Amino acid sequence: MNQSPVPATASGSPAASPASPEPEDSKAAENNGQSDTPKPAGTSRAHPEEAPPAETGPSRGLPGRGVPGRGLEGHRWIARPSEAYTAQALKERLIGATQSWRDYPASLRLWFWLIPTLTAILGGILRFFRLDAPHSLVFDETYYVKDAYSYVVSGYERSWPANANDSFIAGNPDVLLNTPEYVVHPPVGKWMIAFGMWLFGGDNPFGWRFSAALAGTVTVFLVSLIALKLFRSHTLGAVAGLQLAIDGHHLVLSRTSLLDVFLALWILAAFGALLMDRDDGRRRLASRLAAQAAASPGGLPTPTQLVTGPWLGMRWWRLVAGLCLGLAVGTKWSALFFVAAFGIMTVLWDLNARRVAGIRSWFSAGIIKDGLPAFVTIIPIAAVTYVATWTGWFLSKDAYYRQWAATNPAPGWDWLPNSVRSLAHYHLEAYKFHQGLSSDHPYESSPWTWLIMGRPTSFYYQTPKPGTPGCLAETCSSAILPVGNPVVWWGGTIALVILLFWWAGRRDWRAGAILAGVAAGYLPWFMYPERTMFIFYAVSFEPFLVLGLTYVLGLVLGRSSDPVWRRRSGLYIVALVMVLAVLATAFFYPVLTAEVISYQEWRMRMWMPSWI
Repeated sequence: MNQSPVPATASGSPAASPASPEPEDSKAAENNGQSDTPKPAGTSRAHPEEAPPAETGPSRGLPGRGVPGRGLEGHRWIARPSEAYTAQALKERLIGATQSWRDYPASLRLWFWLIPTLTAILGGILRFFRLDAPHSLVFDETYYVKDAYSYVVSGYERSWPANANDSFIAGNPDVLLNTPEYVVHPPVGKWMIAFGMWLFGGDNPFGWRFSAALAGTVTVFLVSLIALKLFRSHTLGAVAGLQLAIDGHHLVLSRTSLLDVFLALWILAAFGALLMDRDDGRRRLASRLAAQAAASPGGLPTPTQLVTGPWLGMRWWRLVAGLCLGLAVGTKWSALFFVAAFGIMTVLWDLNARRVAGIRSWFSAGIIKDGLPAFVTIIPIAAVTYVATWTGWFLSKDAYYRQWAATNPAPGWDWLPNSVRSLAHYHLEAYKFHQGLSSDHPYESSPWTWLIMGRPTSFYYQTPKPGTPGCLAETCSSAILPVGNPVVWWGGTIALVILLFWWAGRRDWRAGAILAGVAAGYLPWFMYPERTMFIFYAVSFEPFLVLGLTYVLGLVLGRSSDPVWRRRSGLYIVALVMVLAVLATAFFYPVLTAEVISYQEWRMRMWMPSWI
């Protein structure tokens, strides 16, 4: 099985082995124009190893009989000009032999959907089992859960009395005050928490954590599906989904109602939509360029047509990406960095597609015909979606700062509705708050320590008395510590270094896309060294860390053309890594889910002094 996500040749085209026993990997994913080696019009990106076996008998060794010779027939990496601009040739050059899940054999199409579903079921079991434990507000649930209940009742955040937590835990959340509450995060995550409370009630932990667990489960499904799309390997799809399903950091964030797991969901959904758009745009480019070629003498586009290439029309998947990015920004403003990174990424993909297709002015054409439409498609949709998430605030009369503009005239800005000016002022004040957030916290951590899990944030810690169910020792502990799986996080950190080399050396777009996701969620935090930060912010880019480790495990698995012993040894190594990851999760599980264990057992799981 060609599970390796890395091209097999310096030119960027993977070698496909006709002898591969598993069809989906014999149609290995192509580099899709990653190489910076120019490809002249009229050439194909097929690799010589894709040629049919040499014939036996008298014709063996002759040109055009399946082995290289002086003619073109034996060199499948060269195509006749009249054949290079057919729709099929262009699609194979731009996308690869396997262009969608429908191209898999019938026996493998089912697994394309079954693998993400099975990993999501596993992730769901881990997230929903004992979801109501502990029966108390955990860490910042004290803010977001109560805000979400305010949304259910009134559509905006309202204040709470001093003893609100006790009332909430006792199943009596209806103690809201009539005054509005000042909050500094947008509404989407709180609306999603409110959805679970609307379904199951706001008087129980299952209700206020249901949406977080559901979002975490869907994220597991998406990361497995995206891995299948990226690597064209069922094995690697299962590996990616399993890693995220069992990772302790993501597991804890999926079992507590904080905003970050919703942020991760919308970011990953936007990335998946842009992956779909990448293939869709290349199919359109191939079809329209082939249509121009078919209408021209000699089966080739005219020189004029090859200057800029065709317009590609409305890109519907970009609308989906814009919607998801708007919801991500509506969850936390840190998603703005993903908007910028993903916008640049999708335009670079289109530039490269035109270059590989043989467009002469591919850079300027890509900017004008792809880049500008991408901007006016994604950004306005994201902006409208973001503003729409404030509907509850707009519809209210008493929300915080809702009437600010009525008492604060602004000459020169009177043409704006008061509600818009009030919302703008709200955002300005919230931005100032975030910029000045530098209060000390016992569990704050620098971004420098996140990848090695230097200081996980303690969400919950209790010392149950002897005789409490589960407490069989003199001293017991019940804790929730979102510590990541060491195999996944430390292995993923090493994988990022390898990805940098593969992106720079092999120019593999998949490595670049994964690195873009990590960079957008990680690097911006270094710009605010004085700000109070926590390691659980890293859950926004954790799916990309998982994809990075999966990429490197694909290198370990090898290609379908490798010797049997090489592929078998690679499979053993990957299996060993996954077994160690599962064992690590089993070991840390009690401190991820507030199980009651002895103090000594809790202490055994604190591998670093900084974890305490």
